[in-house]
Amino acid sequence: MDHDLSANWSRWRERVDNQLNKLIPQPRISPATLHEAMRYASIGAGKRYRAALVYASGQALGAEDAQLDNAACAVELTHAFSLVHDDLPAMDDDDLRRGKPSCHRAFDEATAILAGDALQTLAFEVLSAKSGRKSATENQLEMIRTLAIATGSLGLAGGQVIDLSLVSQSAKTDTLKTMHQMKTGALIEASVHLGGLGAFAESKQLETLRDFSRPLGLAFQVVDDILDGTADTATLGKPAGADQEKMKPTYLSLMGEKAARRYAKELIESAIQALDGANLEGRLLTALAKFTLERSF
Repeated sequence: MDHDLSANWSRWRERVDNQLNKLIPQPRISPATLHEAMRYASIGAGKRYRAALVYASGQALGAEDAQLDNAACAVELTHAFSLVHDDLPAMDDDDLRRGKPSCHRAFDEATAILAGDALQTLAFEVLSAKSGRKSATENQLEMIRTLAIATGSLGLAGGQVIDLSLVSQSAKTDTLKTMHQMKTGALIEASVHLGGLGAFAESKQLETLRDFSRPLGLAFQVVDDILDGTADTATLGKPAGADQEKMKPTYLSLMGEKAARRYAKELIESAIQALDGANLEGRLLTALAKFTLERSF
């Protein structure tokens, strides 16, 4: 990983964990089990990749970390909620997440469902928190709208429906692309967009960020598909080979590893190219894009 990106990412991860520790009620506050489950699913776990995208996008436009903290926490809370629900027996039925038992295994199904619900609503509470700047209100509304769309029927939730419908079914790459742009790509795109909004980006700058994030989000999932079939459970922190076991179509199964890696590389090149000549400092975003392609977990 790029040294500068690594140093920044460590700082961003610490900021998010510190903020989430303050935002999510302590287990001593009733209902204790719910708060314990929320914290279990979201604090001190994960790469904080989506938060990193928020910070890198905002910093590319001159924003300070403090301007971006709420948006970074909101996307990580949203991501945590999606993983809790995705692991449920009614969904992917996975028992391992981020190297430890899934939330419904550590607690129970009902608690996991409610913890996921509460994490999602907390994300919007964080985005709507009062700001000292009057000009921030309209920007906050756009942030809330962005995250709502990314997680709704045309985003994460819709992608999950398609995903479930494809179990034991054949699929064309176009269908797979649509599903992954919704289920995975939408929140990644939203993370980049929220970083831009946090920096009060101009419309042209937001357009550049969109052109960067769209292929990036799809590339992330292509690499995820490859890792699911080639890496081990200890490295991934979740069951390896789960897609094949559940007979889900993936880029790996449809294209083969060599073609899938080539496709991911083309997508990342397209993302990086979108930053060329743009009115922003894209160094960290470029490094994040390269990490997306080269990651092993």
